[in-house]
Amino acid sequence: MTDSQVCSKCLYSEALAVIDFDDNGVCNYCRQIDMLQDEYGTGMEKGIGAFDKILEEIKLNGKGKKYDCVVGVSGGTDSSYLLMKAVDWGLRPLAVHYDNTWNTDIATQNISKVTKELNVDLHTYVVESVEMDDLYKAFLKACVVEFDGPTDIAIPQVIRQAAAKYNVKYILEGHSFVEEGISPISDNYTDGKYIQSIHKLYGTRPLKTFPNLTFLQQLKWSLLYRQQYLRPFWYVDYDKEQARQELEARCGWTYYGGHHLENRAAIFNTQILRPQKFNQDYRILALSAATRNGKVSRQDAIKELSQEILVDVETEKYVMKRLNLSSSEYQSLVYSKERKTWRDYETYKKRFERFEPLFRFLVRHNYVTKSFYLKYCFPIGER
Repeated sequence: MTDSQVCSKCLYSEALAVIDFDDNGVCNYCRQIDMLQDEYGTGMEKGIGAFDKILEEIKLNGKGKKYDCVVGVSGGTDSSYLLMKAVDWGLRPLAVHYDNTWNTDIATQNISKVTKELNVDLHTYVVESVEMDDLYKAFLKACVVEFDGPTDIAIPQVIRQAAAKYNVKYILEGHSFVEEGISPISDNYTDGKYIQSIHKLYGTRPLKTFPNLTFLQQLKWSLLYRQQYLRPFWYVDYDKEQARQELEARCGWTYYGGHHLENRAAIFNTQILRPQKFNQDYRILALSAATRNGKVSRQDAIKELSQEILVDVETEKYVMKRLNLSSSEYQSLVYSKERKTWRDYETYKKRFERFEPLFRFLVRHNYVTKSFYLKYCFPIGER
């Protein structure tokens, strides 16, 4: 941590590009979480009651259908637990997985264990590995931090495609702003246009199987298909540690060591590329959330954050082999001082801002998520 001002509730500081503090020293990200908790009634009677009504709507709409909802699964804690809870709530979910071909064995086994134990059908979309590797390599050449941005965009596209295929209106996602916090609004951004522009400049293979989510497709899923994108953990209590214990006991699920570490691309991005090239420490998100919730003391959180992130040599070898990079090429791309941001490439950002009234309508009907609206539909630093 630096000598700059630090939030009185979490670990975010003036080191962030976009941050402000109120008279009590509370940062805008903590205030946003307080606003969301009040709006959604997270874990309170208000939230539980609202979600009970949502469950009734899902069951009513799903009558006569094989599935009444779709749940995206990665093998991680949040999505696995949400699938388990969906069954407990009396829903008939279809599990959907986007395989970017960089899964760890643990993730693959977890998906298999959970779906089999719960007797839930699994729909998996597998992108061509050479195509995905070429796209990852293009992001490295672009010198931007969002190495795994393509996966972040492909997941909702694959989920929405599956929902359309099986005529399912409701999509459930295992995100929790209480447990995960709010990602700082700085130099981290991803959308379908951003992916297209980087691929056009640095890619070498056509994107034939990569499921990109374009602006028009997003409107199609929302306005034509009227798919509702819901996050149950915004309404009801969710404890990640308790979720792991229940998954282990009930499904034989295995913990993989940390947030997003069930996928090798995410491991490389969060543990090597971000800290080594961009001086971004991804641990601050979870630690800030834990500090904010009183699960970890500020002193212990700062102590953990001060521990050096060790570079995983095996992961580096894996990336070099997958992307066909020599040691010198890898060093040049990952450890060079050349850095760019999403502002250096074409994106939908200005378009999202121009269409803010439309997205305000869409988020009111759960056709897009509230976090997307808050992050994408306003100029940076304005809410």
